[in-house]
Amino acid sequence: MRTATRRMFFVALFIAVSHGALYAQETPSQFVPFGDFIWNTEAARFEDYSVRAESRAKDASAFEEMRQHILALYQGVEVSHSFVLDSNHFDCVPIEQQPSVRTLGLKGIALPPPGPALLSQPQEDSPTPEGPVNLTSQLAAESQFDEFGNSLGCEEDTIPMFRITLEQLTRFPTLRQFFQKIPDELGRGTEPAQTIFPPAIQSHKYSYTSQSVNNLGGNSSLNVWSPAVNTSLGEVFSLSQQWYAGGSGTKLPGEQTAEVGWQNYPALYGGQNSRLFIYWTADGYTKTGCYNLTCAGFVQTNKSWAFGAGFSNYSSLGGTQYEFAAQYEFFQGNWWLFLGGTAVGYFPGSVYHGGQLTHYAQLIEFGTESVGPTAWPPEGSGQWSSMGWSHAAYQRNLFYINTSGSGVWDSLTAWQPSPKCYSISRPFYSSSSGWGIYFYEGGPGGGGC
Repeated sequence: MRTATRRMFFVALFIAVSHGALYAQETPSQFVPFGDFIWNTEAARFEDYSVRAESRAKDASAFEEMRQHILALYQGVEVSHSFVLDSNHFDCVPIEQQPSVRTLGLKGIALPPPGPALLSQPQEDSPTPEGPVNLTSQLAAESQFDEFGNSLGCEEDTIPMFRITLEQLTRFPTLRQFFQKIPDELGRGTEPAQTIFPPAIQSHKYSYTSQSVNNLGGNSSLNVWSPAVNTSLGEVFSLSQQWYAGGSGTKLPGEQTAEVGWQNYPALYGGQNSRLFIYWTADGYTKTGCYNLTCAGFVQTNKSWAFGAGFSNYSSLGGTQYEFAAQYEFFQGNWWLFLGGTAVGYFPGSVYHGGQLTHYAQLIEFGTESVGPTAWPPEGSGQWSSMGWSHAAYQRNLFYINTSGSGVWDSLTAWQPSPKCYSISRPFYSSSSGWGIYFYEGGPGGGGC
């Protein structure tokens, strides 16, 4: 049966390649068991992938580096269960066998903080006609099985890991470009010292807020949208996120970040839905860092959230607004991430090589970002920030954790470096519980930004 399954898989792969449809499809043609996935990766050849319409692998050497990375990533991993979300396979990996634990040589799993820092309890009252829906999971309650009948979700003591495939990696010229925030990332370390703001790089466009302050992390609730990214125009991605940054420079230890948010990045995920993501760098995006669990970095400890997966619900113009709460907290030397009030995992302090983020962060940023060479996708909902509630994207309940461990309302400055395409409102304050400091963000994008 295994040989027949593999033969069927390669036939399906050839058909998809011949029609140039593998990258564009939203639903896989079949479920691929984890063991068959590993076998297929072991047997893969550059010649088979170089003819794919979406392949960008630089050469056979770059392809082999990708192949070896996948095999090393899963070496010794015992997957108990797999399922499909948003056209991607997810494997249930034992916590102690995930790449960061094995590759970083961790002796055990760290203990989380006792709970997320709070300045206000999110409740239904708000400065809007009706409150948003605060997501505590990416999946709707009725979502229990994928289209192949596999149970969605993982067993205790395992975590859902987005399956890293050669189909995904070969959409990039090299493995390093796959890891970068965007391919050929120029970094954010060229600014004067102590001004770690996004620079005026031609391909990056922003609407964001920031505050220079020593901190141990912070919090916001991010309004979830899925703006379209037109890859035929060269558009790359659109996102809304938090940044916690410190240090400067592009050599270890240089500029360092811990990031979280949602993004629509078709080349990375193979589809148009916005996905939950995390990112980190220890040297100004030069040689370190990666998305999600694609390299050794983040240690996931909770099965309730899946990095690289989308959401069952997205906000709609004039309709229901969905959001999720995200918070980083530096605790006992590690950068812990809370999602929906649950501790999900952490960046071990060791990934920052003794740099600034092994002590505290110096900058907080919140906002949207998009990438494209001559045309840029919508940010947020695609509406200007002036459109306000239920039309523009927002972030709310914005506070940071000071170096004494107390929550403090943010005092943010709004920046609009691309006013022809995007805008961001000045931060407002509402006494309504759960809103506190908030702002609206985004815009339609286009050319000439």
